Amino acid sequence: MKITILSVLIIVSASWHNYSKPTQALLHNSKPSTFAKSLITGADQTEKYLPYLKGKRIGMVVNPSSRIGDKASVDSLKALGVNIVKIFGPEHGFRGDASNGAHVDDSTDPKTGIQVVSLYGKSGKPAAQDLAAVDLMIYDLQDVGARYYTYLATLHRVMEACAENNKELMILDRPNPNGYMVDGPVLDMKLKSGIGFHPVPIAHGMTVAEYAQMINGQGWMANGIKCKLKIIPLANYKHSMPYTLPVHPSPNLNTQQSILLYPSLCLFEGTIISQGRGTYFPFTVLGNPDLKGQYKFAFTPKSISGMSETPLFQDMECFGLDLRKYDTKKLIKSKRVNLSWLIEMYKAYPFKDKFFDYKQSKQMGNFDKLAGTTTLKEQIIAGKTEEEIRASWEPGLSQFKKMRQLYLLYP
Repeated sequence: MKITILSVLIIVSASWHNYSKPTQALLHNSKPSTFAKSLITGADQTEKYLPYLKGKRIGMVVNPSSRIGDKASVDSLKALGVNIVKIFGPEHGFRGDASNGAHVDDSTDPKTGIQVVSLYGKSGKPAAQDLAAVDLMIYDLQDVGARYYTYLATLHRVMEACAENNKELMILDRPNPNGYMVDGPVLDMKLKSGIGFHPVPIAHGMTVAEYAQMINGQGWMANGIKCKLKIIPLANYKHSMPYTLPVHPSPNLNTQQSILLYPSLCLFEGTIISQGRGTYFPFTVLGNPDLKGQYKFAFTPKSISGMSETPLFQDMECFGLDLRKYDTKKLIKSKRVNLSWLIEMYKAYPFKDKFFDYKQSKQMGNFDKLAGTTTLKEQIIAGKTEEEIRASWEPGLSQFKKMRQLYLLYP
């Protein structure tokens, strides 16, 4: 079907909310990989797409991770004469100052005067009226390669809205910092939610553009519709490349360590174990007040605006594991989600019946939805070994790996 493009709408956002200095320092002290020096993101290759945007109204789906060089994409493109008419913001908002799961309202960006449509408020996807004045949508969000990450659901909904309204979607591709890993149980679609939108494993090992091609190719959108895609691919990229993100992709993934541990530690959101929300080092520690005496390391979650206002065990001392200096090369070498921490914490916790009971706190998630299966919880409770658990992920995991090959853009 031929699509007439009248204008382009770009959904973008500026830099993340300026957290406290400890948060910023943790991120900036991360050393970029030498591999990343030769890698060029899709957004940075402006010569490949600026001519396509000329004379069109633009809309971008973006957040503070959306950068061209060291500037926000919206600012850079406006300076280059691109006509940005709307901004669409995902979870955490356009400016990145909303906590996980927090409702985000529509607004007007005070810096540019551009209307900001929330994709994490009353509606999960752009409405027809939002796209009426748009000729082209641009998607430029940094993903982290884990099924739990809500930006995958955002990608699906944006693609679906574009397809339904005959709008083309340009994807400015970005690296997957966990691209080396394809692991975990494939989602049982009976457990579909915003943290598990497609039948993929915990770690999918794909870039956003590759994943978008898979959504199209597998017919996962309503009525099997397809979205017309225009991809600006990465230059000099391989899935196995180490890549340190220059900007943290969301408030609680504020260090490279947390990003690499995220596929393994996010499962704890469905348990009574704190993952460090309410500290300046979330997703790098694990703990619970009831583990006092079993572990020496301790931390105390506090209310932190824009990160976690009401964290689990707020103002209570939690005891457990400090993984801030864990050698993530072990994860990269194994190419596996680490299940040993989950098994260890369950064995150590004294009140077994409470470990997975998310009704105890609004700050706990549904473990089955995070895992993508009801089996993993049952296996942990039954004391199954890691290898026994992994065996149950087949043949689904191998079938996904084979299907994934159809949509890869990079080796």
